[in-house]
Amino acid sequence: MIALDLDNTLLKDDKTISVVNETVLKQVRKQGIYVVLCTGRPINAIWHLIEQLGLTNPADFTITFNGALVINNTSREPIAKQGITKAELDPLYHFLKDNHFVMDVLDFDQVYPITDMKKSIYEDGLGGLIPFSALTFSELPDKTYAKVVVAAKPAEVDTVIAAIPDELRQQYHIVRSQPHILEFLSPTTDKAAGLKALLHHFDLDFSHLMAFGDAENDAGMLKAASVGVAMANSIPEILALTPYHTDTNENDGVAKFVTNYFEDKGAKPNPIGR
Repeated sequence: MIALDLDNTLLKDDKTISVVNETVLKQVRKQGIYVVLCTGRPINAIWHLIEQLGLTNPADFTITFNGALVINNTSREPIAKQGITKAELDPLYHFLKDNHFVMDVLDFDQVYPITDMKKSIYEDGLGGLIPFSALTFSELPDKTYAKVVVAAKPAEVDTVIAAIPDELRQQYHIVRSQPHILEFLSPTTDKAAGLKALLHHFDLDFSHLMAFGDAENDAGMLKAASVGVAMANSIPEILALTPYHTDTNENDGVAKFVTNYFEDKGAKPNPIGR
C-alpha cells in the first residue's frame, strides 16, 4: 500500500497532480499496490483527484479528516470512524474565544464556522468544495465531530500554538497541517490510525506500507510505515524523522521515489485479491 498526503506532497503548489505522478501511480495500482490518498478534507472535496487517479473501484479507500474517517470510495461506507463530542470541544471553545482566536468545527459532511468569534480564512481557501453552515457554539448540534480547525495567518497560528495550555495538549491530538492551519483532533486520531484500520481490512500491516508526507500531521504514518518518505520541501522535523527522502512536490518527488524504489528492489508486488 502507498499512502499519500496531498498538499505539498502529491499535489503541486497549484493543487494539481502532475501527469508524471498520475502515470506512475496508475501503473503501480495496476500491478497490485493499493494507492490511498490521506487528507484532512472530506472525500467530496478531493473527488476530482480520486477520479484522476482512477481510484474508483470497490477496493479503493481514502483516509479523510486526518484519520478520523476511513471511507470506501465507491460505496461511501466507512470501515473506521472516530471523533470528538461537543462536550469534549467545550474547553477548546472557551480557550479560543477567551484569546480572541478563530474556530471552525467539522463534522463528517460540512464545516461550522463559529460566529461568536471572529471569522477565519478557512472557507476562502476551500473554493466551495465543502458546505459551510455558520452557527454560534451554543447552536452547534450535540453530536460527534471530526476535528476543529484554526485557520489564520501563519503568525497568528504561531501565537495560538504558544498559548495552548498543557491540559488542552493532553486532551487533543494537535497538528499543524499547513503554515496557516492548526487542527485539533481526538487523542487517538491520526493518519496512522486510519491506515492501521485499512491495512487490517486487507489483512496487511505496516510492513506493507510506503507513505509520503511533508508536514506535522504526516509524522505518525511516516514513523509507522516500513518506508516513510519525506518530501524535500518538508518541514525540518519531518526530514529528520526518516532516512527516506525524495524530490519536492513541484518536481514529481512521489513518482521519482516510487519508480527508483521498485527498480532498485527488482520488486513486483503481489496482485490484489491474492
